[in-house]
Amino acid sequence: MKIAVDAMGGDYAPTEIIKGVEQARDAYSDVEFLVYGQEEQVKPLIQDSTRITLMPAAEVITMEDEPVRAIRRKKQSSIVLAATAVKEGQADAFFSAGNSGAVLAAGLLIVGRIKGIDRPGLTTTLPVLRKPDQSSFVMLDVGANADTKPFNVVQYAVMGQYYAQSIMQVKQPRIGLLNNGTEADKGDMAHQAIYQALASVDSLNFIGNVESRELLNGVADVVVTDGFTGNATLKAIEGTALSMLKLIKGEIMSGGLGGKIGASMLKPVFKNVQKAMDYSQYGGAVLLGLKAPVVKTHGSSKAPTVKNTIGQIRELITTKSADQLVTYFADHTDEMAALKESLK
Repeated sequence: MKIAVDAMGGDYAPTEIIKGVEQARDAYSDVEFLVYGQEEQVKPLIQDSTRITLMPAAEVITMEDEPVRAIRRKKQSSIVLAATAVKEGQADAFFSAGNSGAVLAAGLLIVGRIKGIDRPGLTTTLPVLRKPDQSSFVMLDVGANADTKPFNVVQYAVMGQYYAQSIMQVKQPRIGLLNNGTEADKGDMAHQAIYQALASVDSLNFIGNVESRELLNGVADVVVTDGFTGNATLKAIEGTALSMLKLIKGEIMSGGLGGKIGASMLKPVFKNVQKAMDYSQYGGAVLLGLKAPVVKTHGSSKAPTVKNTIGQIRELITTKSADQLVTYFADHTDEMAALKESLK
């Protein structure tokens, strides 16, 4: 299998991207890499070119670029060329840590969406704390679509189910709708309509509404929501975790010598907590609903996260998750059309 990599995207690109690619190459003997980037910057970083092919890309889409305009104008950028390689069958998947909007636009406009899916959903994996039989859950959409229609959320549930089955190995994923209460009549009219639609799909193990405060407790295996709410929830979880760690550290360090001695004794505990809350260990965010895997990892990602994300992409390719979605939506055209009509 071949993965097209944008070597120029991210805060630490191209150095950490290349390090991560080399770590993944050493870990996965069945993966080859097409690395797209500016030759003068990338070539000196490649210590061993085994199964790594440098593909020159003269242009770079920066974080400041307007996504769609950049995709259309910077045809020789690493993002555009990597996505085009997937479209033309030269690679099986596309990976980037660059401009999120540009990666999403390249996935949608170049790689293309699966027939029958109105809008792809950005999917991330988050940790579940202190639950022996469940280590993580997936949530979508977390930012691909700020203006989401009820029918899109129903399709996210189908896509999330297949992702949980193929990547997380959950046989019957519990699917929850993020809402402001657990009762069936909670939320606005749109959420109530989504609830009824999800409950009517026999192939889904829909467990009802779930609240944000219960997400990290493992209330569901798949949580679906609109892109605006999902992105806000994700950032709230990130911010709360970081703030709590800083607060605890600050309180301990202000406690004088006794506090510092206590901190040194608790250092392993803090490391375990930090590790448990680090969702980068699960890889990047997957844009589900496209004809091939497109995965975006955090802009601040370093080599270990890049390697983990490539492992995630390898699983997506191996399990043929995109092909499974193609088959499902082809086989359920009438059912999806009826649901869409009912949610207008």
